[in-house]
Amino acid sequence: MFASPNSTKKQLTPTRITRIATIAGLYAALTLVCMAFLGGLSWGPVQLRLSEAVCVLALLTADAVPGLALGCAIANIANIALSGTGLLGLLDVVFGTLATTLGALVTWRLRSRPSVAVLGPVLANALIVPAYLPLLLQGLGFYTIPFTSIALDGAYPAMYLFGFVACGLGEGLVVYALGLPLFRALLASPLPRRLLQDEAAPTATEGA
Repeated sequence: MFASPNSTKKQLTPTRITRIATIAGLYAALTLVCMAFLGGLSWGPVQLRLSEAVCVLALLTADAVPGLALGCAIANIANIALSGTGLLGLLDVVFGTLATTLGALVTWRLRSRPSVAVLGPVLANALIVPAYLPLLLQGLGFYTIPFTSIALDGAYPAMYLFGFVACGLGEGLVVYALGLPLFRALLASPLPRRLLQDEAAPTATEGA
């Protein structure tokens, strides 16, 4: 599932397509499971979306960037069908996917410093999600922010500030408490080394 840093310079091979699809499927499936069992804790401003832990895959392969973006889009589109959010759900499809993509890009770019790199999804979600989530919640008939007494028809700056803090804390808890241990476990496994060798094989052939 993992690629070398040079993988971004290679063409989109069947191996890379499979890797991207695998990451997308994993992220989408975990997100939908979280939505089913955690309810508002997986989509409200106070978020503990455990699937965000797999964002650390962007520390290991550039293919995680399109994989996570595609997985987020799939999960949010599926949520429209399951929750009946209709056109309002497109806000989450567009801007939620944007946040995931930007976060993954930052993580990949700063991959040499994992503890700093995973701030990418934390900040991306904290900055972007609270900007549109109150509109989505109001459209779904909520009068207050879930799990709080903060009125959705109140001052937008106050709602955004609350969302920034709550969303950032939730994302940070998941990526640091679950994501980084997952990353270390993956590094300790033989899988990354084997797949790096797979990546090097075509390169050697091309250079011959």
